[in-house]
Amino acid sequence: MTDTQQRQYRATFILDTRNYEQPIENLVSALSSALGELGAKIEDSRNLGRQEFIRVTDKHHTGDVYVQFDFSAPATLPGQVQERFRLDKTVKRVLVASA
Repeated sequence: MTDTQQRQYRATFILDTRNYEQPIENLVSALSSALGELGAKIEDSRNLGRQEFIRVTDKHHTGDVYVQFDFSAPATLPGQVQERFRLDKTVKRVLVASA
């Protein structure tokens, strides 16, 4: 039995823009396109701006840009999102939660 019901999700991305030279909007649109390719129907995206990290692991990198996406997708998508961005150097962390 397959579950084709669409569910609501919110994905929060912490970006790593240390070596990224282009505008952040380009990176946000690339993330949006990648989510769309995985089957997400994006309803809203927000650039939360640069936030300082609570727990700093590198004293030369104390904060970065946070981006949130609200979307609907099948139940299998959160695992696919984690796998898709696992090796992406511009994405530091991804958190996908039910909305």
